[in-house]
Formats: sequence, structure tokens, C-alpha cells
Amino acid sequence: MKILGIDTSTMTGALAIVDGDELIAELRTNVAVTYSERIMLHVDGLLKSARMTLADLDGFAVGIGPGSFTGLRIGLATVKGLAYGTGKPVAAVGTLDAIADNLPLCAYQVCTALDARKEMVYAALYQDEVAGRRTLMPPSALTLEELAGYITEPTVFVGDGAKVYRDKLRERLGDLAIFAPRVYGYPTGAAVALRGHRDIESGNAADPFTLAPLYIRPPDAKEPKCKSNFPL
Repeated sequence: MKILGIDTSTMTGALAIVDGDELIAELRTNVAVTYSERIMLHVDGLLKSARMTLADLDGFAVGIGPGSFTGLRIGLATVKGLAYGTGKPVAAVGTLDAIADNLPLCAYQVCTALDARKEMVYAALYQDEVAGRRTLMPPSALTLEELAGYITEPTVFVGDGAKVYRDKLRERLGDLAIFAPRVYGYPTGAAVALRGHRDIESGNAADPFTLAPLYIRPPDAKEPKCKSNFPL
């Protein structure tokens, strides 16, 4: 089963095509221009590099967040359009789950953390066990103090939140805080595609019509209230 995975939840865009558990092609790029201007060019380029067309794919997977509000909307709109246009299934993949996949079979518990601004993070906590990965804390929006309260044993932090708040986390947690190399701090297209493959194959595809971003908290920007002299 060939799956195209797309993640636009962070400033590092990621796309990949997998066939089962084999990686066929992958692209990662730092976003200097908006996703809306480049994403379909990247999809087309990735397919060409794999000598494939949309007709060769069996489904799609997309990172649903948390992450950049604008990036998430663009990624989901793109995958929804591809799913509607081809009639092929789509899977929803949590961004924090995909980042944790960069550290498989880790001996320590893993905390994925994305910068949510204002000294807050989007974070989740995982532990790899013989039976598989267990989620100790689901994706949440937390202050650094709240996050530190969940950490009682050595923990590997990964994600741009770990980069931004490294010193403050070390201050609060001391030697309990271990930091993964920054290169592992972003979701890969391969991780998104592999998770999507598993979901679609097991019958857990998402409904493209109701598929929505996982924001966790509302955006800071608010729509202005309508001012009118006329009663509604």
C-alpha cells in the first residue's frame, strides 16, 4: 500500500511516500516562503522523483497538529483536496506522535514539546515498552511549570519547544532533563506516512469531510467583533 504523508504543522515542511514500511521518497524543507505557494509543487516533485503519479497512490496521511495554525489549515486543505479528487482514503496523524517516532525504542520516557509561545508548550509524554509505545500524557497545552510537574524520572525532550526552553527546563528539572539532537525535533513525512499506512490498513481512516486540525487551544488572533448601528 503506497501512502503519501504530508506535515505542515511546523516550520520544517515534510512529505514522503512509503510502500508498506519501505520509504520510497522523502522531502524536508525549511519554510522560507508560505506553504500555500509551494506545497503542490513539492507534491508534484516528490511524485516525479519516485516515478509515480497520484493514480499510483493508495491513500494519504496528514499531520493534524498541534502546531502552526496557518500551516495546519494549508496541509489539511491540500490532503482533503487530494482525497476528494482521487476518492482515496486519508488518515489523521498527531504531530507530537510523529515527532516521538524519531526516537524509537528509547530507554527513557520521551517528551515531545512544541513552542506554543508565552512560555507555554504543546507537549505529550510517551514510554516505549515491550508491548509497544504507551502514552503517559496526551497532547496538552502547558506552562513550563505544569510540564515539569509531570517529570519525575529521566526524560528525553525533543521538539522546538525543547530547543527554545532548554535552559528553563534544565533549571527546573536538573539531570532529569535530557535533550535529543535538534534534527529529531520535527515530524518527518515518513513518520506521518507510516502511521497513516497503519491506520488505513486497519480500517481507521478519517472522514475527509470532518477532518480538522488539533489546535488544543484557540489562536491568539481573534476575528474583530462586528460594530453596527443596526439591530440584528
